[in-house]
Amino acid sequence: MKRCRVREFLAAEGEEPRRVIRVRGLWVRRDGHAVLEDITFDVREGSFLGIIGPNGAGKTTLLRAILGLVKPDRGEIRVLGLGPRELKHELHHIGYMPQQVLFDPRFPVSVYDVVMMGRACCIGPLRLPSRADREAVLHSIADVGLQGLERKPIGELSGGQQKRAFLARALCLETSILLLDEPTAGLDLDSQARFMDLLTRLKEEKKLTVVFVSHDVNVLARFADEIVCINRTMHLHGPPREVLGSERLREVYRCEFDFLAGAGYGTPSGQA
Repeated sequence: MKRCRVREFLAAEGEEPRRVIRVRGLWVRRDGHAVLEDITFDVREGSFLGIIGPNGAGKTTLLRAILGLVKPDRGEIRVLGLGPRELKHELHHIGYMPQQVLFDPRFPVSVYDVVMMGRACCIGPLRLPSRADREAVLHSIADVGLQGLERKPIGELSGGQQKRAFLARALCLETSILLLDEPTAGLDLDSQARFMDLLTRLKEEKKLTVVFVSHDVNVLARFADEIVCINRTMHLHGPPREVLGSERLREVYRCEFDFLAGAGYGTPSGQA
């Protein structure tokens, strides 16, 4: 029987709560330029970590490095006790919802088919889905409230329903860590609220650790346990009130933060 080192890591006695993601002195270069410089932080098991920063700050690159899809030039990453090269054999413990899922809305792929794609690493090449795979997909679809729409073409769903289908795809594994890259982008306020309520419920029910990249500080102020602010390097890391109330935040973005007042964290200096 194949050894599952992630299960061993989660079952081992030790620090509580565990640090399920550890990033130490991470550097990533692209075309000779540093995209990330000296990033260091931990993510505790069962926590909700928000990642903020301006466009081009390296947020997506950071998620891809955690997944082992981007090779660091320097530093160390450990996810569930494993390094990026080892992680590829244990990816079924990590769900990932990318910022953009490109598909032709006219292509007749159903909700069921989209979610089944998330089982690819469990099924293996040149194999058909097993009964367990089919049951996992149907269960995940029900978890996000899309039961009855299994055979509906993905292109015929509303924006909010499509987001929920892609969330189901990320959750239909043995998911213990969920990485989300701007999951509420493009949704209206009502759809955003429904998505966050759903995510919060699933996090508690499934005991998930969530890493959530977003530009919406109001969302992170409400839901995150901690926030990391990066702009190539890491500028701030701490509880939402501490990070979003910091004068350094405006320096990171080099712009006025009108929306911070709406989040309840005061008005940056220089504004009325």
